Amino acid sequence: MRNDTHESLKGLSLEELWQLFPIVLTAHRAEWAEWYEQEAETLKKELPRLLRISHIGSTAIRGMRAKPTVDLLAEVAPGQKLADLKAPVEGCGYLCMAETDRRIDFNKGYTPQGYAERVFHLHLRHAGDNDELYFRDYLRTHAAAARAYERLKVDSARRYEHDRDAYTRCKSEFVTFYTQEGRRLFAGKYDL
Repeated sequence: MRNDTHESLKGLSLEELWQLFPIVLTAHRAEWAEWYEQEAETLKKELPRLLRISHIGSTAIRGMRAKPTVDLLAEVAPGQKLADLKAPVEGCGYLCMAETDRRIDFNKGYTPQGYAERVFHLHLRHAGDNDELYFRDYLRTHAAAARAYERLKVDSARRYEHDRDAYTRCKSEFVTFYTQEGRRLFAGKYDL
């Protein structure tokens, strides 16, 4: 059944996918941390070569409204071919959404009827390609920046409910600035 679901989603245009999976923000839910832990354990068992797996994105920031999608960042050794890990990740129920030599993005919990109860976005990268960790930690330790980011997200979601690219572009300057601030503040924290 999983393959049928994946094939039916692959057949949709970008606009159709955006209609089926709109940007919806919800109040923070404590179970997101539990869902991350459970999913991380599953991935560690299936992908023993992972160097680190981390909970990133707004669901990792206590109290922040977020899309109810748990983002995970999985880092592997620099020499590891990401493509070698694609089949094992897909075996865990993920659908490959975007792929380059340097990054692969997967989603889980997207169905032809819309979102499942638990939705995940897995970012597969080489060690050190982890800006999201610095952004997350900056927002976790700077409440004013976190509140400003939440306001920006809410405004962007209202304007671009069915256009993920525009939603992301609206946030990019803010994310870039505070990622750089996080890198300065937490320099070397996430070196492997």
